[in-house]
This record gives sequence, structure tokens and C-alpha cells, in this order.
Amino acid sequence: MRTQPPAADLRAGRDYPFSYAELRAWFRDDDACIDYLEWLRWPDGFVCPRCVSAGGWRMGDRRFWCERCRRRVSVTMGTIFHRTRTPLTVWFAAGWFMTSAKNGVSAKTLHRLLGFGSYQTAWTMLHRFRAAMVRPGRDRLAGDVEVDETYVGGVKPGKRGRGAAGKVLVVVAVEVRKPRGFGRCRLRVVPNARAPALRSFLLDCVEPGAVVVTDGLAPYPAAIGNDYGHEPFSIAGSGVNSHVALPGVHRVASLVKRWLLGTHQGAVEGDHLQGYLDEFAFRFHAEYSVMRSWPHEILRLRGFQRCGTPHNHKPSRKARSRSVARNRARAGDGSATLRRAAAFIARSAST
Repeated sequence: MRTQPPAADLRAGRDYPFSYAELRAWFRDDDACIDYLEWLRWPDGFVCPRCVSAGGWRMGDRRFWCERCRRRVSVTMGTIFHRTRTPLTVWFAAGWFMTSAKNGVSAKTLHRLLGFGSYQTAWTMLHRFRAAMVRPGRDRLAGDVEVDETYVGGVKPGKRGRGAAGKVLVVVAVEVRKPRGFGRCRLRVVPNARAPALRSFLLDCVEPGAVVVTDGLAPYPAAIGNDYGHEPFSIAGSGVNSHVALPGVHRVASLVKRWLLGTHQGAVEGDHLQGYLDEFAFRFHAEYSVMRSWPHEILRLRGFQRCGTPHNHKPSRKARSRSVARNRARAGDGSATLRRAAAFIARSAST
């Protein structure tokens, strides 16, 4: 088995496909996909994820038999592909479309590109990729960090700003680099802008000792406590616009709203907004620009570090109703459609 190089030494065309044509040539069938996943997960040979034992052998169905715990182990066990009935070639194609486009892809577009019989299949597949974009134990923001809140939701009648009905409150944090530029960002849906909710966000996303730059919102001093430095800027009465005082968080908030409105047409339910925010933070991160053409980073560093099936997402009733008429009009079941999608990709690879 070929030795896996460090993440900084990965090269397109050698360690992951450079183009969609290479993707189709590399992964003609599920066996080729399994070989690649085995190289990602076990570069030094099989290790049982249950008992962490290296003793075992390959069986005829491409799974491994652990000699110590005497269980069958699949390379997809505990990953976003866990117990999937969708061919891995379709998964890889979906990952390509999701990561190769600068602004990502919506479930409706993926549904059309891969010919799924069900919109829910494309929707759930994308949410599993989004779950893998959050690496457990990832580094927290450090240095000077701007923090502010914003409301996500369309223009609606009634009160604007804080207390507006039908909108979701999101806390935004972004690293400020000197002399100019921004680093990583974090976004999280919070129930309110009170000190406990803000402090929980800071402790999870900002390294203690960092300097937190905020506006003059009253709960911030209690939320920051003695763990961080604090540079408050009272915007009210200062004559300075908020986007001038806190340029980083306002730029990120503006970009994420534009992305939701453009790529996803604003059709994002509040219950699932956090998954979309995680995807945006992954795209905003500097490391994303290095491997934007292939979900190698997702698979190598994140997909195999999750235990069990990630978030048990279900489309909302509104999302399900949008495609129910089309699903009823289609002949054949979902598994047949997936087989047709896999056959289409295989035929494309042979041409």
C-alpha cells in the first residue's frame, strides 16, 4: 500500500483527482473507491476501529475480519458513508460537484445533475458532507478576534433588528490579521444574545488569551470574563458605522447571506441552518483554497474521525412536499434510480 504523504505535500493528479475527467478515470467502480478509502484510512495497513488491533485479513466481500474482536469491519464504518445504499461512485461524484464549484451546489442542482429519483437523497448526501466539514478538536481562533451577532432570514414585515420574528440569531467570529486581512471564521446559531449563550460560543471557538473585539452590547463583559482580553467599541453615538468599526464580522455576515441567497436561493430552514454555516466556514478557511477541486481534505482529516453516522438530518415537511408530486410521477424505485446514476457515471468513465 502506497505511503500517504503529509497534508501539506498532497498534489492534484497524484494524491487526488485534478479534474472531473480524472475523477471518472480513477473511480470507475466501487472497488476503486474502496481502495482509495482504504489508503486514506489505513495508510500503514488495516487497524480495527473497534479494538484498535492490527491483526486481520481481507474477506471476499472487500471487508476485513478482525482477528481480535472477531468482527467484520468495512472501510466505511463510522464515516459519512456508513451503511449507505448509494454506490460510492455516486458519493464521489457528489463530493466533486460540491467542492469543485466556488460557491458549492444546492441539493436541487445535485438532484438534477446525478439524476436522483428523490430530492431527499441529494439533500441528505450534502448534509453528510457538511457534517464531515467540522473536524472534532479543531483549533480555536486566536489573536485578535472580532465577534458580533447577525440575524439570518429574509425581509419580512414587522420589527427589524433584535427581536425580529421569523429570523435566526447567528454569532460570527473572525480572526483579524495585521496589517490587513482576515483569517479563519466561526459561525453558530444561538438561542439569544445573553451572556451564557455568548460565553459558550467563545469558549468553544476562541482560544483563551485572545483579544475579543466587540461592539458595546451589555452581555459581552460577562461572557468574556477573565479568559480573554476585551476591546469594546460603542457604536451608538460614535458617528462610526458598524461595518467600519468591525469590518471582519460584517464582511463574513454579508458573504454568508449572499451565499445562502445565491447558491441556495434562500431556501434554508432554520432547523438546518447550522450545517450550511459549517460549510461556509469550511469554504472561507484558507486551507479550503488549497484543495478546492476534490473532497480529499474532508475524507482524509474529517470523514474518518467521526464515530457512527453523523447528524440524523431529515428534510423539513416543506422541503419534502416540494418533490413529492415529481417522485410519484416517476416509475421505478429509488434503488433503481441510484443504479442508473452509477451506470451513467461508469459509462462516462469509459468514453
